[in-house]
Amino acid sequence: MEVHAVGRTAPHLNGLKGDFDPIAIVRAEPLPPVVAAENGVHGNDDKKEIVLGRNVHTACLEVTEPDADDHFTGDKDAYMAGVLARYRNNLLERTKHHLGYPYNLDFDYGALSQLQHFSINNLGDPFIESNYGVHSRQFEVGVLDWFARLWEIERDEYWGYITNCGTEGNLHGILMGREVFPDGILYASRESHYSVFKAARMYRMECVKVDCLTSGEIDCSDLKKQLLANKDKPAILNVNIGTTVKGAVDDLDLVIKTLEENGFPQDRFYIHCDGALFGLMMPFVKRAPKVSFKKPIGSVSVSGHKFVGCPMPCGVQLTRMSHIKVLSSNVEYLASRDATIMGSRNGHAPIFLWYTLNKKGYKGFQKEVQKCLRNAHYLKDKLRDAGISAMLNELSSTVVFERPHDEEFVRRWQLACQGNIAHVVVMPNVTIEKLDGFLEELAEKRKLWYKGSGGDGVAPSPPCVAVDIGSENCDCGLHK
Repeated sequence: MEVHAVGRTAPHLNGLKGDFDPIAIVRAEPLPPVVAAENGVHGNDDKKEIVLGRNVHTACLEVTEPDADDHFTGDKDAYMAGVLARYRNNLLERTKHHLGYPYNLDFDYGALSQLQHFSINNLGDPFIESNYGVHSRQFEVGVLDWFARLWEIERDEYWGYITNCGTEGNLHGILMGREVFPDGILYASRESHYSVFKAARMYRMECVKVDCLTSGEIDCSDLKKQLLANKDKPAILNVNIGTTVKGAVDDLDLVIKTLEENGFPQDRFYIHCDGALFGLMMPFVKRAPKVSFKKPIGSVSVSGHKFVGCPMPCGVQLTRMSHIKVLSSNVEYLASRDATIMGSRNGHAPIFLWYTLNKKGYKGFQKEVQKCLRNAHYLKDKLRDAGISAMLNELSSTVVFERPHDEEFVRRWQLACQGNIAHVVVMPNVTIEKLDGFLEELAEKRKLWYKGSGGDGVAPSPPCVAVDIGSENCDCGLHK
């Protein structure tokens, strides 16, 4: 649609004076043509090859124009209601068979439905109210204070905000390190989340990938080697509080010791702790290394849609007030300060986080952590009893095992895979009954996959995963 001034009537539009004829100034444009689909999908299949997962755009809910009399017939509303009902049923089924990704699907936020009619936006600094009044900063700051107590930093010494996802927390933490040390080198273990290496590309930072132990934990002997090779430049480190695939926790104290013993005092390094999932679980695990701002770390990030169980992606990022000053700038248009990655920020997310933190509290989260660890050990033991290669890190609820032979089985249970291994992330919504159903189905499928293996040499054999999880955890023919 295009709006035009017609003759001398345009000046009247400002004050809505005179006779206002919308038809006279609005010219209807024809709708854009629908792109023709080739071979059942958008675009040319011969020119597109998607290797990972299923091809994109194989299913599409088309957006169509309502009929002229639709406001009388209600056909469009009925159609959309049917689509949404079918989609809800699909979500129920997929939730029932969800095991591979770290999302807590056990929540009920019905009490917050009354707020869905408001466009809540926390644009700008959480601690400086902008001219936009429909915000939830009071909830946001309450959530930040809760995490500040958890990670042991005083209210007047920290700065933070609620991000749109875990990746944004890493982007902000690494950006802080880059701003503190513009010529610094980013060090991250090879098993760090992909967003860490994305940050290095975005910020054009030199990045060194550090080797890992079999557990997935950073190898501090290789870290030492890499630090000594670049001793003339400050170090910016990403420390994993739970790696993506194996749930390994880097030894923060050993990392700090390695830095200090190799010519990097506290004024020459910056540490960002990526605690996407385990950053909230670790404080409630006995014998777990402590993540605390009492140690020389620069920032910590955690996801809100993972262990907490927020229905929309979000996260929490905390850093030191002394660091944020090098990044922030005042924005007159907002009547606030710009120190975040994104401008507009979801104002509903802080309310959801505030609600569940109040409902559960520290004791509630402690119970859920204990349940997750207990069920993870149950799954690992059952897998090993069934002759299936499996590993579980001591401080983790991520059970790593041999990759299922059938990709349909992988998709059915929504397993995350890498090479010859897959994993199940045991979250608060994962019950023993759900694990038993998964184990029973996996055992039955393996009988079909590996029927006759080891005989004529034709049938496939379970993969050897000793390189991935250690020979002591591998149940292949060679290591059984």
